[in-house]
Amino acid sequence: MECQGFLFDLDGTLVDSLPVVERAWCRWADRFGINHEEVLSFIHGKQAITSLRHFMAGRDEADIQREFYALEKIEAEDTDGVIALPGALALLEQLNAAGVPWAIVTSGSLPVASARIRAAGLPEPKVLVTAEQVAKGKPQPDAYLLGAQRLALQPEACAVVEDAPAGIEAGLAAGCRVIAVNAPQGTPRLDEVDFAIARLDALRILPEPGGLTQVETH
Repeated sequence: MECQGFLFDLDGTLVDSLPVVERAWCRWADRFGINHEEVLSFIHGKQAITSLRHFMAGRDEADIQREFYALEKIEAEDTDGVIALPGALALLEQLNAAGVPWAIVTSGSLPVASARIRAAGLPEPKVLVTAEQVAKGKPQPDAYLLGAQRLALQPEACAVVEDAPAGIEAGLAAGCRVIAVNAPQGTPRLDEVDFAIARLDALRILPEPGGLTQVETH
């Protein structure tokens, strides 16, 4: 596969934040008397406000916003256990050294994403697309289209790297190449991605003259 730049999801793709996410959402679910599994099976890859509106359907929007800001504060301050996933740091450092453009495109808010990038020790992205910047979150393509635009690349020249079904769908809808990393069993449209790998260190990146990057798996 060839591309000119990369659009990385954050949670579950570059960083393992699962303990933090599940702690925060399970505490929230307990307050509302909602089954943990019901909440955890819905939230991954989606903006927090989308999940809150789903579970708080019929509630006043002001109440939903208050819950969002409270949840955001918890997730931004609790980084215990947040680590870089295998191969993430080496891959980003290789792209930086080769001058290959890349961005992080996350469903998380700016405070949450920034806290997790720092906690995991990842290099700061020159382009960071967060939930506040798009009207429609994943699985809609808006975030990845914005990421490509801010890299000054066409969507089809970008490789989206994603773990969540909603993000994989968003990347495909944006017209990008898609690399699925440790996607859950039964993920829809997995047969349409370019590569389905278990870990980022399975990728081999070969920058070429003229701004193209060859991507292989090994």
